[in-house]
Amino acid sequence: MSETEFLIRAGRPPHPTAYRRIGLLLSRFCLKVTLFLVIFFLSFHLLSFTPGPWYLTSDYQARERTIREIMVILEKHPTGLAYVTREELAEFIFEEATRYNHDPKFILALISSESSFKNWSVSERGAKGLMQIMPYVAQSLAQELGIEWMGDRTLFNPFLNVRMGIYYFTRLIFDFHNLEQALVAYNYGPTYVKSLIESKKPIPPEYYKKVLTAYESL
Repeated sequence: MSETEFLIRAGRPPHPTAYRRIGLLLSRFCLKVTLFLVIFFLSFHLLSFTPGPWYLTSDYQARERTIREIMVILEKHPTGLAYVTREELAEFIFEEATRYNHDPKFILALISSESSFKNWSVSERGAKGLMQIMPYVAQSLAQELGIEWMGDRTLFNPFLNVRMGIYYFTRLIFDFHNLEQALVAYNYGPTYVKSLIESKKPIPPEYYKKVLTAYESL
């Protein structure tokens, strides 16, 4: 039995020192309870709202899965690029496509239709690279995007070519407000498509169908 309990049972008031001891014990007890409650509520809050490790989130997993799928597609075609470059390019295509709210596989379908994934491809009209951009168009795009223009070195750089190509395609969609017209304009040129629209002539459907077929087969 403690000194305080003995004094209370004996009908004698505890000594002032005993009061101080009781107050100190109560203060410590209250502090511990308060700390426990604070830690409990903070833990509950973090568990409820923290999405977990970044590598376990569904967005990250979907991103990595799509990049792997892009890499598999690139691996199936003779791009003329080194393996490490293809790896980096797969991620770059994903990032640039999603930046402009495109399905990355649709961009791959456009690349397939334009160059068959051949980085060093040159068309009869002089369009170059993966996304087959005419040099005069590419020079204008490079200036808009702040890319140093170095002629063929810029066009045959797969990252710069894809960046300019996706940007150009996005701009055409905004200009025409129509996917089919934008795709035909990408291939034939916007001036040609605008002339067809102004003269109320039909838009050639072949290229549009070609891209859609490539998209469905990826």
